[in-house]
Amino acid sequence: MAGRDVDLGQLNDGQQLALETYTSVTNQELSAAITLLERSQWNVQIAIAKFFDGEQPDPVEEARASQASSPNPRHSHQRETLLDGSSSFSRSSSSPLREPAPRIVPQPENQTAYKPPLIFTLLFSPLTILSRVFSRSLGLLAYLFPLLPRLLSNVSRSSPGSNRRQNTTGRRPLNPRDTAARFSREFEEEYGSHSLRFFEDGYAQAYDLAKKDLNFLLVVLMSPEHDDTSSFVQNTLLSQEVVSYINKPENKILLWAGSVQDSEAYQVANALNCTKFPFAALVVHTPQDSSTSMSTIARITGLIPASAFVARLRAAIAQQSSALDRIRATRAEQQASRNLREEQNTAYERSLAQDRERARRRREEEAARLRVEQEAKAKAEAREREAQKKEQWRRWRAHQLRPEPSREVKDLVRISVRIPSGERILRNFPFNADLEELYAFVECQDLVQQKEEYPEGARPENYEHQYAFQLVSPMPRMVYGLDSGGTVGNRIGRSGNLIVESLMEEESDGDQ
Repeated sequence: MAGRDVDLGQLNDGQQLALETYTSVTNQELSAAITLLERSQWNVQIAIAKFFDGEQPDPVEEARASQASSPNPRHSHQRETLLDGSSSFSRSSSSPLREPAPRIVPQPENQTAYKPPLIFTLLFSPLTILSRVFSRSLGLLAYLFPLLPRLLSNVSRSSPGSNRRQNTTGRRPLNPRDTAARFSREFEEEYGSHSLRFFEDGYAQAYDLAKKDLNFLLVVLMSPEHDDTSSFVQNTLLSQEVVSYINKPENKILLWAGSVQDSEAYQVANALNCTKFPFAALVVHTPQDSSTSMSTIARITGLIPASAFVARLRAAIAQQSSALDRIRATRAEQQASRNLREEQNTAYERSLAQDRERARRRREEEAARLRVEQEAKAKAEAREREAQKKEQWRRWRAHQLRPEPSREVKDLVRISVRIPSGERILRNFPFNADLEELYAFVECQDLVQQKEEYPEGARPENYEHQYAFQLVSPMPRMVYGLDSGGTVGNRIGRSGNLIVESLMEEESDGDQ
């Protein structure tokens, strides 16, 4: 294939992007696409316009080609003399007659009236008034002399500049799609139901579709005023042989028909050089002429039998099918490679998305692990700071304890406390000592005897000490909590036997 010999590595990034954009729209083979883009200076819009509208010949390139291929002037006359008798025969027998088929975009019959600027309206207002007066005077003359308007119309119709087509049928101009629908409806009303599948859009759209899909565009033009139109439709176009041949999918025929009473069909008839009705033309892409050319490979005019009509179509299609099959094979190969590339890109994107998802999960797991570690570290540091502040508070509170009163003091309270280690400690407290003094003694009892060994420290800032135990009288059981306040003498009496119960165990049991 031609597309295999193309080295895309020689193109820069901009040219490769232009080539990919152009081939995605036109599905043209790569070698022809690169050639057309080079002639269009790698302008994608110009190249697409040339592909669909047809490429006009470049006079400079033709002159260069003619100079390069022109024979020696001394032998040109001799060669023409020797080959004169056989050249015309070889041309007519070797290649079929093809005519370029232009792309026709229907022009509106009624153009929008031009509204001049205000300044020009004011300047030409006297002439406008004079023209109105003159037209009214002519209307008066036409009223007085009825034959004068008819005479003037005949003279204007015979003038050289009056060859512009005018809408005398009374048919309202429509857009191409509505015009095609109206033709199909009128055709079915005139000739009954049928199996033909008319293309229900404009000629330009059928032209573009046939060029893109490499189909044969069968153009049928009819004039309702022609005597042979009815016979052609009933005996030829709607015959079973013609209908079955046109509707066969393997023939790849796209049928577009129109009435010359409509503007679009009239313009198509002029472009295809239609001189006789009924008229049929077979238009197809001809890659042997150029990569964008559309040519008329068969013309069928006048009343013709159905068998001859099908034979003409079959012969023209057979002559052009081999070239179109090569183009279809090239396009299929390009489409297959494009599909493979898209599948590879999709698989790559899917794999890339999976890798990104795995990386995201790893990042989230790593972030969660770091967050847990940071929280654990922060809690450990907080517990360590809490323990340091607690120890600082204990040392400070041990120095703040009131000294133990002697036994000679009249109002004192003797307390016996059994700590969790099983050891029992005894101490005398003043009768009016606050109950918190007893709690502080129990909290700092291990430092009371050693407070001279370390200096008195300051009270820690931003620290509120919480006692993790409570003092309980076993029999009868009575809890002496700090929440109720009071003094040692008022709460306990002259003496007391107390037990230290930890609050941490109760809290852990409550949590469980």
